[in-house]
Amino acid sequence: MTEFLQNCLTGLSIGSSYALIAIGYTMVYGILRLINFAHGDIFMMAGYFMIFFMSNMMLPWYIAVPLVIIATALLGVLIDRVAYKPLRQAPRMSIMISAIGVSYFLENFATYLFSALPKAYPPIDFLNRKITIGEVSTSLVTFVTPVLTILLVAVLLFIVNKTKVGIAMRAVSKDFEASQLMGIKINTVISVTFMIGCALAAVGSILYFTPRPSVYPMVGSLPGLKCFVAAVFGGIGSIPGALLGGFLIGVCETFIKFSPLSEFSDVFTFVLLILVLFIRPTGLFGEKLEEKV
Repeated sequence: MTEFLQNCLTGLSIGSSYALIAIGYTMVYGILRLINFAHGDIFMMAGYFMIFFMSNMMLPWYIAVPLVIIATALLGVLIDRVAYKPLRQAPRMSIMISAIGVSYFLENFATYLFSALPKAYPPIDFLNRKITIGEVSTSLVTFVTPVLTILLVAVLLFIVNKTKVGIAMRAVSKDFEASQLMGIKINTVISVTFMIGCALAAVGSILYFTPRPSVYPMVGSLPGLKCFVAAVFGGIGSIPGALLGGFLIGVCETFIKFSPLSEFSDVFTFVLLILVLFIRPTGLFGEKLEEKV
């Protein structure tokens, strides 16, 4: 029973990090109908930002964390302005190729700046503190991650449903051209979307890397793909769906790792993607889009 609870907590913690990254995929897709394949590498860059601020600049964690979130959000806006904005009117395939190009650029840029060798992730003593509840012993970050994720998703849903920016986002996601005709500043809305998605990816990066020893340039590739699967599973474009998809993948992956099938823990994610696409191509919360003839 203790092992079961331990695995549940670990799975929810990992799944929460996946969910925060998956939300970035789902928000950008909701607005631009673009799969931002560079999102996993933005998550990786957030890890290097933390190393730079804490290890190189010797800043305390409570100053470094906000700086990492701001730097990652600004990186997302910069990528949109340089790589995606010039292709707003281009075919979707062109934007997708640009996203793949940005992904490779970030990986090679990180290799050039920091080398391909793993860099030690700076410890955040507050989150690494061990706590014990009954027979279950784990670090504080394992408990904090799911709670913080749910709170951030609640705040995001409030922004999307109750604020002017959120209403503009929903309008743009429904009809790009009509929103522009109604006076909505499309580029501003898209920049805010990238900013929010990348800020959540930065939080997910901090929570993901805190219990792990190092960061390296390719570290965002596999988590990025898993988070894409989480977004598809929940229904890409749906924020609650991304949350549920992240939780499910994190919990299932953790239980498989501690089973005789441990070597297939990563394979499970992509098998799940294939099954979801066969059974419900739009995901659990995805809307069925009607094509106009």
